[in-house]
Amino acid sequence: MKLDGTAPERSAEPPARRVAHLDMDAFYASVELLRYPELRGLPVVIGGSREQQPLALADGGRRFARLRDYVGRGVVTTATYEARALGVFSATGIMKAARLAPEAILLPVDFAAYRHYSRLFKAAVAQIAPQIEDRGIDEIYIDLAALPDATRPLAQSIKDAVREATGLSCSIGVAANKLLAKIASDLDKPDGLTVLGSADVAARIWPLPVRKINGIGPKAGDRLATLGIHRIGELAAVDASLLRQHFGRSYGSWLHAAAHGVDDRPLVTSSDPKSISRETTFDRDLHPRHDRETLSGIFSSLCARVAEDLRRKDCLGRTVGIKLRFADFQTLTRDLTLATATGDPQTIRRAAGECLRRVPLDRRLRLLGVRVSALSTRGAAPDRQSPRQGELALTDQPQERPD
Repeated sequence: MKLDGTAPERSAEPPARRVAHLDMDAFYASVELLRYPELRGLPVVIGGSREQQPLALADGGRRFARLRDYVGRGVVTTATYEARALGVFSATGIMKAARLAPEAILLPVDFAAYRHYSRLFKAAVAQIAPQIEDRGIDEIYIDLAALPDATRPLAQSIKDAVREATGLSCSIGVAANKLLAKIASDLDKPDGLTVLGSADVAARIWPLPVRKINGIGPKAGDRLATLGIHRIGELAAVDASLLRQHFGRSYGSWLHAAAHGVDDRPLVTSSDPKSISRETTFDRDLHPRHDRETLSGIFSSLCARVAEDLRRKDCLGRTVGIKLRFADFQTLTRDLTLATATGDPQTIRRAAGECLRRVPLDRRLRLLGVRVSALSTRGAAPDRQSPRQGELALTDQPQERPD
């Protein structure tokens, strides 16, 4: 109501963008702590196999595996904040983690439990704010623009609903776009609630390292460092033409826009995804021949994770593709369309391997990705067609920046 008691005129303008990024805190590890509360406050690493399953003792206690006893390959899936304080993070090799934190507890992964809690927290959020972009098992974007509540109380109510439904904490960042919301959700972890306005970019975003921008990986960070650019504010101060000169037209322009907090990507709230992909940027450039074993393990893991995402979304896909980014930031993609849709990890790996065989692998790689598209709902009538070879695409920019 206006001060004179009349109703305000309805504005024809759409509501201002208000995007939240919700990230569950150390999600896999936090789920395990619900099951093993005696481990709270200890360094715990998730990434073992069945051999690291805790043993029940006669006195009712449990015996847990320790990192110091681990032998073999494998990488850390996630770790508690106590383990992170010792230098153990996601994607750290478990043998390296054992050297950093030998007394840390090692637990096997339990994706069935993680999927259960993922469904719980997303359902709780949807009861309050139904416009959600699903970004994986432990994070979502939420469109808050059309909701009438004030931002901070609304975000707090979402946090409270997640805790009530799961017993777990989450961190939420709210800003005018997805890029800033994702940065904001990481600023006050764990159990954080951060709201960023346009005036906060210079004060809170610019002092951060450039790697805090999602889409700037280790190699890009190193190249920026050679230009004397270490902080986001320093990146924002650089002329866009210089960035385009060193990183290519499109990626250089994106770096300049991102440093100023500019991001016009919409939230993708449709329940029917166009494609499902997984990709990883390496800590160091890997050579297809000299680092073949390492790359093979990463490649298999990406295919398995894409298959798991397909299963979770109850989808199959007919087109399998790969994405490679070389040390010079050139990006290459190739696709292969199958006769029938699949969600099988081995089939996806074979098809992606065929795509790789059509690529001259004679240069070092900084990124590897696997994608499945032409999706259909699992159980739908099969769409049988003759396979056709996809087109080769070359570009000087990331075709998709991770969210």
